[in-house]
Amino acid sequence: MEQTLAIIKPDAIERNLVGEILKKAEEAGLKIAALKMLKLSKEEAQGFYYVHRERPFFDSLTDFMSSGPIVVAVLQGQGAIQRWRDLMGTTDPAKAEEGTIRKAFGLNVEKNSVHGSDSPESAVHEIAYFFSKMEVANP
Repeated sequence: MEQTLAIIKPDAIERNLVGEILKKAEEAGLKIAALKMLKLSKEEAQGFYYVHRERPFFDSLTDFMSSGPIVVAVLQGQGAIQRWRDLMGTTDPAKAEEGTIRKAFGLNVEKNSVHGSDSPESAVHEIAYFFSKMEVANP
């Protein structure tokens, strides 16, 4: 069973989309193994997005991700990383395929409603950033 981190971003929280997004994950056959809402400080957002620290969008991204509450979840299932990425859609909602979360709910490249791990290695790191082993169930 593979696990991936999913984040429901501040723009989606503000528009009350948590339930709809989690429902799409479950309908795609992914199980929720951990779930919590929290508010990142700017420093915590910078720590999480550390890999992007040299990119021009780093400051804007970390400002946005610390601007309001987020929901973090561990999703589990066969091929969970790719399945969640396919369900999220392309980063730019304008270019995302119909039926994807970003096409349905994303506002722009930054406020695209969701995040997902991009590899098994990043999933391990990202899950550990938000959850202890005791907080992750194995449904």
